[in-house]
Amino acid sequence: MDETATTQEQFHLLCVDDDPAILRLLKNIFRQENYHIFTAKGAEEALRLIKETRIDAALVDYMMPDTDGLSLLKIIHEDHPSLMVIIITGHGGIDEAIKAIKLGAIDFLEKPFSVDVIRARVAHLHQIWKLHDEKFRLKENAAHQFDFDQLIGNSPKMLKLKEKIAVVGPTYASVLIEGDTGTGKELVARAIHHHSQRALNIFMPVDCGAIAESVIENELFGHAKGAFTGAHISTLGLIRSADNGTLFLDEIGELSHAMQVKLLRTIQEREVRPVGSTKNFPLDVRIIAATNKNLLEEVAKGNFREDLFYRLNVVRLVVPPLKERKEDIALLAGHFVKSFSTDFSTVKDLTREAIACLENYSWPGNVRELANAIRLATALGTQERILPGDLPPYIGSAQEPVQRFLPLSDGTLASYEKAAILNALELSAGNRKKASKILRIGEATLYRKIAGYQIKYETSGKSER
Repeated sequence: MDETATTQEQFHLLCVDDDPAILRLLKNIFRQENYHIFTAKGAEEALRLIKETRIDAALVDYMMPDTDGLSLLKIIHEDHPSLMVIIITGHGGIDEAIKAIKLGAIDFLEKPFSVDVIRARVAHLHQIWKLHDEKFRLKENAAHQFDFDQLIGNSPKMLKLKEKIAVVGPTYASVLIEGDTGTGKELVARAIHHHSQRALNIFMPVDCGAIAESVIENELFGHAKGAFTGAHISTLGLIRSADNGTLFLDEIGELSHAMQVKLLRTIQEREVRPVGSTKNFPLDVRIIAATNKNLLEEVAKGNFREDLFYRLNVVRLVVPPLKERKEDIALLAGHFVKSFSTDFSTVKDLTREAIACLENYSWPGNVRELANAIRLATALGTQERILPGDLPPYIGSAQEPVQRFLPLSDGTLASYEKAAILNALELSAGNRKKASKILRIGEATLYRKIAGYQIKYETSGKSER
């Protein structure tokens, strides 16, 4: 076997021949290609390799001493029907070729073969493999991006929302999703995309509120080469990158009037003009927009263009806040426990008392806040099931905190642990002894973590992160 490192991106080719000289020749022929080459001197070794590793295609000698190539081909085709096989023989003939094709061979090659011919035949197999691999990855990504299991909830409002998604998904209509921060608007957008005819194409999320005003036009629409100093190459921009797919414009209400005008023109004309370009490029994209604002009120205030609002608001979906579907909290909490638990986690479930605390809390941060709370409890809990004391104190006591520190955006365990310490210090007014009791850890451990995270805290209630 070639010593080249195996990667998921490489095409795995198996060469089977009882002649070592032929195997060396085949390895030399394909040495310049980005293939991972395996070799076997007979059927037994070939079947072992196929069983132990992924093989995408095989070159199999027709005549071998232990098992002939056609017998090996028959076994491969029955047990691994997706594995493509080319039969190579020095005893060629039309009858042998017909037998090989009937048994599942994709091609038949006679010795002595031309190097260019065998390269071309295997390159053809490589192209077939790439097409199948890309199709599989797109389907896998689409399935991962959304199925209804990810929109967790059986409350009447969630069931009604899912019904609307199933109806609007296959259409071409633009959709406006409204809902408070943290309710899961992007999940809804992904669900619509998943149920659309564009499901195998790109889903492009764009957070309009997170892109600086000075660069948003370039980010959205791209630019032509030479459009400004430093523009050495042309760029597509996020909108054109979503061509043939779905463009999700989150926090659409944050767009400036200038960007609203240009976006409206793009939607109306179905064309994109990059910054600094005199050419318009055709565009086929479905628009899904989301906002935590009431856009009709924004229109009335003059903050949002009425014509753009009606272009986006062909179908309107409202994601209910968590406080309006409390019957879903136990399901969501259980889902998050499973998601955040690892083989090394102590926590595997929640107690009824903990669930009651969760259901009694108002959840101003919605599902996102619930996820953060369960992540913390899973990380810091010492029992198999989460207790009320494992939850952030303002949840366990059903009292809203004066100030809550949220985890940093990197999503690491350290981020959540640091947030828990800051919250405990806030609730204890800087008393580290009380904070250690809130966190259910020893004072020495708390001191060590405060030093490790370089947390500075004053009893006045001010903290630095």
